[in-house]
Amino acid sequence: MSSSSQTNDLKNRIIFTIFILAVYRFGTFVPIPGIDPEQLQTMMSGNQKGLLGMFNVFSGGAVSRMAIFALGIMPYISSSIIVQLLTGVSDYFKNLKAQGETGRAKITQITRYGTVILATIQGYGLSVGLQSSADLVINPGLFFTVTAVSTIVAGTMFLMWLGEQITQRGIGNGISLIIFAGIVAEIPRALVTTFELGRTGAVSTIMIIGIFVLLVATIMFIVFMERALRKILINYPKRQMGNKMYGGESSHLPLKINQAGVIPAIFASALLLLPVTFSNFSFSNNDTFLNLSSYFTQGQPLYMLFYASGIIFFTFFYTSITFNPTETADNLRKYGGFIPGIRPGENTALYIDKIVTKLTTIGALYLTLVCLMPEFLIANYPIPFYLGGTSILIVVVVAIDTVTQIQTRLMSSQYEQLIKKTKFGK
Repeated sequence: MSSSSQTNDLKNRIIFTIFILAVYRFGTFVPIPGIDPEQLQTMMSGNQKGLLGMFNVFSGGAVSRMAIFALGIMPYISSSIIVQLLTGVSDYFKNLKAQGETGRAKITQITRYGTVILATIQGYGLSVGLQSSADLVINPGLFFTVTAVSTIVAGTMFLMWLGEQITQRGIGNGISLIIFAGIVAEIPRALVTTFELGRTGAVSTIMIIGIFVLLVATIMFIVFMERALRKILINYPKRQMGNKMYGGESSHLPLKINQAGVIPAIFASALLLLPVTFSNFSFSNNDTFLNLSSYFTQGQPLYMLFYASGIIFFTFFYTSITFNPTETADNLRKYGGFIPGIRPGENTALYIDKIVTKLTTIGALYLTLVCLMPEFLIANYPIPFYLGGTSILIVVVVAIDTVTQIQTRLMSSQYEQLIKKTKFGK
């Protein structure tokens, strides 16, 4: 592939990604049929805290508009969590994973079926909850239930398909980019709301300045931690082949502090959202829902404990899935590489595993700190959810990963062009 064709391919991928995200944003403004918009606005105005506010963040504001994408991509993420947990404990899923591409295709198919089931259950709960709210549904009954559930499930599956299309034909991870686009699109409104609070005196000017300073410091801290690496020195012995000597070189095995990326925060948030979806979305005077929501609001010990535990667990779990020290040690031995002072094979695997465990511990604490620290501000001040730690983490990490992929494609194109020029010169 020529350099110009690769550049055109990259441009087409970026345009395709932007187009898909625009389709997604359009869908967040298409309401479910049969909803009274005035009653919906009245109901949602007093229910933006707690897990409902978090759900609205991940759906890109679709919950507040009760759009066809109200469930967002969360059923797919919940299904992925269940499948990945089964991969670690079930022999059937372990065998599927060991089958390579064929096994991965089956796992993907099972994840899709799980998404349909979860979206149907959550869609039914949503329809029942909407009908329990006074005057919210224009014509409540069986017809509305069937229509709402069908619309919501279709919207979720279409959103899942859009994410897969971005991953295959666009730039970056499609699911992460959809969540990213939803958060970024609502940030301007969050900023306007914050400034309006300052204008009315609900929040002091000094506090607003302090919040934005904290946001900038958080972004800088996230970028630093995401770029941080632990490099393990790898040596290769000299080998003589014929009259030539090969090897005798050194390289590094780079290990990121946060190898799990933004996945632990998303997975932990998805688990925290399950109590909302299975409480039939009763926003009215349902005592059970109100009691449940009171435990899952910002600053509450139970919310913080569950959120922190989920982040730490999924950081270790996802890292164990994506990085295998034994496999890495075997590859080093296969190509003649070794770590100075460490015997190849099992000792190398144990050494790498020890370092990865330490790095993962630091990464888990870093993710927990970033996600929970701003939540105290949101709990004590009327700051929009979109300025919270989880939202900023997702935006920064997804942006870094996407830019890195673009840079990799550009560097690949420039490298091939340089090689061709060198050959031509010779």
